[in-house]
Amino acid sequence: MRYIPWDEQRLPELVQLWNAEIGADFPMREELFKQNSYDEENIVREGSFIALNESDNIVGFVVAKCWQGDQAFQMNQEVGWIQVLLVHSAFRNIGIGSALLLKAEQVLKEKGCKKIVLGRDPGHYFPGVPLHYENTKIWFKRKGYLETEVESDLVCHYQTDEKPELFLEDIEVSLLDSEEKHEFLSFLQRCFPGRWKYEAELYFQKGGTGREFVIFKKANKIIGFCRINDSNSPLIGPNVYWAPLFTEELGGIGPLGIDQLERKKGYGLAIVKAGISFLRERNINHIVIDWTGLVDFYKRLDYEIWKQYQPYSKEV
Repeated sequence: MRYIPWDEQRLPELVQLWNAEIGADFPMREELFKQNSYDEENIVREGSFIALNESDNIVGFVVAKCWQGDQAFQMNQEVGWIQVLLVHSAFRNIGIGSALLLKAEQVLKEKGCKKIVLGRDPGHYFPGVPLHYENTKIWFKRKGYLETEVESDLVCHYQTDEKPELFLEDIEVSLLDSEEKHEFLSFLQRCFPGRWKYEAELYFQKGGTGREFVIFKKANKIIGFCRINDSNSPLIGPNVYWAPLFTEELGGIGPLGIDQLERKKGYGLAIVKAGISFLRERNINHIVIDWTGLVDFYKRLDYEIWKQYQPYSKEV
């Protein structure tokens, strides 16, 4: 068995292996894999490896990440991530996965990481191990990874004429205008200065115009936002990763947040309704809310559990 460095020339083969192993649950597209596992700036290339058999065929791979972006964002510099670790089912139980994991962990430790998390990385695929992958969960536990509370993806299927009603006083609801970009980023810096600010900056760098952000304004000041995604978004958002599972277009809701000074007024649920309304106006009948523990909150809008994940992490 040979282990070679991360290599973009192998992208089609990596996607082929992914789809052969887990594509029925999580269908991978080359565009998405390139976005998240090659172009994403936090990939630790020296800690990401491809396993080859004697015939030079890919039988496994691992992608490692740690924060390498601007330190102005409030991101933990001591956390590393295993974005994905996958081994061909015919080559399991002979040490390939263990070797890939050990190689990635060693490099992350050399980078100064004191904690390694499965998934949840910038440009992640999963917020943990898919809950029904029992053998995978057992395997990571044996490697010293500890579990925390389950996260969920939720889905709602709408009829063609359904659209939530929105009744708000003193609130202006709109899609973000390109001229409001700096005001919006200032709002995020003040209220959500970490990952959400980083993702918004990336969105604008990739040519985003504002159509993916619903905003609430009160007294002409931004007090809340909700991100929405569809097939025309400049980045493939996490809530539409698995759109190939649907015969019609898929839309996505989240993340979203309200200024702390304006909470407990019903604006959180209202801005979700607003996001849904804008997606419904685009004739999108299937909407996913990804990576949330607020299942009961979203049940109020008839969202139900679609996929679930078990988060894991390990101190190193």
